[in-house]
Amino acid sequence: MSLKHAAIVVNPASANGATAANWPKIAAAFEQEGLDYVHSFTEGPWHAAEITRHYLREGHDLIISVGGDGTANEVVNGFFHEKERIGKDAALGFISTGTGGDLGRTIGTPRDPAEATRHIISSPVRPVDLGRVTFINNEGKREMRYFINIAGVGLDGDIVARVNRTSKALGGFLSFLWGTVLSLVTYKSKHMTISVDDRQICDEPVVLVVAGNGCYFGGGMQALPEALMDDGLLDVVILHDTGKLNLLFNLLPRVYRGTHLNQPSITSLRGKKMTVDAESNALLNLDGEQPGGAPVEMEIMPLALKLKG
Repeated sequence: MSLKHAAIVVNPASANGATAANWPKIAAAFEQEGLDYVHSFTEGPWHAAEITRHYLREGHDLIISVGGDGTANEVVNGFFHEKERIGKDAALGFISTGTGGDLGRTIGTPRDPAEATRHIISSPVRPVDLGRVTFINNEGKREMRYFINIAGVGLDGDIVARVNRTSKALGGFLSFLWGTVLSLVTYKSKHMTISVDDRQICDEPVVLVVAGNGCYFGGGMQALPEALMDDGLLDVVILHDTGKLNLLFNLLPRVYRGTHLNQPSITSLRGKKMTVDAESNALLNLDGEQPGGAPVEMEIMPLALKLKG
């Protein structure tokens, strides 16, 4: 595809402001690769989506997100106006400079900005699925958003809310590990009614349920180790109520290795849509952000976005 109309959306606040400090190095890498581009810095929540829509309507055919997974989620949502796709021939590239880096792990983007730039430019365009989720936002209103990696309800929403309240100065792995351990100690399972493709899977206390395209969340945990981004299905993992010792010393290490799917407290399946009815304080994790909670409806949008990288 043409690289003549590239636009870069930069979140300078990501990684505790390190992205702003590193932007000259990132820009130099783009220029060294001969990429002709325009760029904008975000100034607050959902500005990345607004910038993306502006660039797509101007005719830019490659939008590159520079920031964390939350920035990438906003950029993905910028490819849509409600349910209508904007710039149908445009593609997304992603340079991960944030704390968690889970989307980068999923799609195989190098962490080094210069290598990531070369990776984006040299990679072919490939269509990938997106998830679409409807939930109750933190203002108590029903809202719809898209996601590219993983969404979940329960413990992971609690962890993301906790980690996002901290400075993340420990870096991605340690920030999420510490947040996970603290949440595991205090968290109480929520009663959830979960259905996949209109078939009720459980109606009982659940630690968490995650669904998505990607493998990783929580700073390197392989929550959905068998997920594919282009198979037209959501991978779903349900962690049923279990003891805290089992969570801390058996399941947590297994999730980092991606070897948890055969455990008795785990249900793993695939489907095109999922609904979760739960207690009002069951929080939603959406690509590393915490925008609201249950009740939640998710569905797969097959090959809804073009990815370059």
